[in-house]
Amino acid sequence: MNLTNNKSYRYTLLAAAVACAAAPALAATVPAGVELAARQELVRNNGSEPASLDPHKVESDVEFNLISDMFDGLVGVKADGTIEPHLAQSWENKNNTVWIFHLRPGITWSDGTAIVAQDFVYSWQRLVDPKTTSPYASYPGNMHIVNAADIAQGKKAPDTLGVKALDDATLEVTLTQPTASFLAMLAHPSLVPVDKVLVNRFGDQWTKPEHFVSSGAYKLSEWVVNERIVALRNPRYWDDKNTVINKVTYLPLSAETADVNRYRAGEIDITYTVPVNQFSQLKKTLGDQVNVSPQLATYYYQFNTTKAPFNDPRVRRALNMALDKDIIAEKVMAQGQRAAWVISQPEIGGVKLHGPDYASWPRDKRIAEAKKLLAEAGFGDGHPLSFNLLYNTMETHQRIAIAASSMWKKNLGVEVKLQNQEWKTMLDAMHTGSFDVVRYAWIADYDDAATFLNNFRTGDSENTSKYTNPAYDEALVNAAKSADVKARGNYYQQAEDILAQDVPAIPVYHYVRTHLVKPWIGGFAPDSLGYYYSKDLYIKKHEDKR
Repeated sequence: MNLTNNKSYRYTLLAAAVACAAAPALAATVPAGVELAARQELVRNNGSEPASLDPHKVESDVEFNLISDMFDGLVGVKADGTIEPHLAQSWENKNNTVWIFHLRPGITWSDGTAIVAQDFVYSWQRLVDPKTTSPYASYPGNMHIVNAADIAQGKKAPDTLGVKALDDATLEVTLTQPTASFLAMLAHPSLVPVDKVLVNRFGDQWTKPEHFVSSGAYKLSEWVVNERIVALRNPRYWDDKNTVINKVTYLPLSAETADVNRYRAGEIDITYTVPVNQFSQLKKTLGDQVNVSPQLATYYYQFNTTKAPFNDPRVRRALNMALDKDIIAEKVMAQGQRAAWVISQPEIGGVKLHGPDYASWPRDKRIAEAKKLLAEAGFGDGHPLSFNLLYNTMETHQRIAIAASSMWKKNLGVEVKLQNQEWKTMLDAMHTGSFDVVRYAWIADYDDAATFLNNFRTGDSENTSKYTNPAYDEALVNAAKSADVKARGNYYQQAEDILAQDVPAIPVYHYVRTHLVKPWIGGFAPDSLGYYYSKDLYIKKHEDKR
């Protein structure tokens, strides 16, 4: 997804069609001489019970891990950032604003019915329709698809979206302006097609196993809430010949200790994460089974900026300044995470971004300034700031919350009450504004700073902080228009500078992704977004005790 490799501004009609048609598909690549296990069945922990399997109703890796295995989109992004054809066999564009996608001949849903261009039109209209209430309703607008932003805000009808089926096999997408990340953004799970017939017939129940159809490498077979989801290989998938794993079981274990225990017992092949309090010991005992990979993701504490006292940027900035992020990254986490002073990433999409001046101040100077800001806002020894800090149930989030609340207490005299909720409940609280400060994180949807920064744009469907600043919005508009990477980086820096003063969210650390992976799992290589796909994996011959 690296923009330096995404030549969307330099595609010609012929070059685009040739380049995309020639690109090899992502798939399981079994090296010569590797003997495969007779039973190709994978068990992976997925961290939590998913909120839904409807691509338009979800917003996190918990759901996208499943959706990416069961659905496919027009294009994919390879590990080196180049774009490859998936359900679209080829494409061309005119002036980087009118894009024509040609679907693969013979592609079908898992029940054998044809996938046609109209499926994309329906699905994308459904995504932006305010009635759907999708967390990603703003995403097509951020791609600058014609009328997408207005539709998401209820100003225009969904059928005015700049997407049309020229025939069953040809899809036309019209943009209001060239968008540097357009092709990479197309790979997002919210843009996969869904079956109109099923949605209309069964409503929200269409994702039940007895109704479900998919377009990806796997199809839903079983869903036992809070216990497991099972997917079976989809023989009608266009690239099924390159799939090896026949069955995938996803577990919803949020307890990291249970995740590790079941891994040690041989019941799990890949864990969701590695607990921070066991990391060092597991590295010693399990060695190469501990997998650590870079990830374009930021952990942050988000404010409800419409609720006093967090409608005052001085309060928000004071809490940012008084948090000892180096300690959280290097001592509490200690897996390679980096302290964060920008919401996006220090290096992303070919640009480098830096934090505010106060990030480099001595700790004592930052704390003194934070106390001054709180005093100006009316808080001090006689009237301490107090608030609720919400996080979703998981040991690591609890450890970080305890550390952060202790730092704020010690440095500023702030009283913090910790609250935890299950993942789905916390998401509901965020979207209804039922919080003071909430733990959240953002994994890049594509390799560009906009994937993080758009979440704080006025009116964005992911802007649950309800932050608004016209100067910030303008910087993002100008960045999207910039074909030049340097110019785009300058606008992103403007946006980060504004966030550093207004602080709708406190960036805490930049991620690495950690897993325990059994030695017999081949093809495991998470991308820069932290995702890996079951269709790219295979199981080597080993002593199978299951």
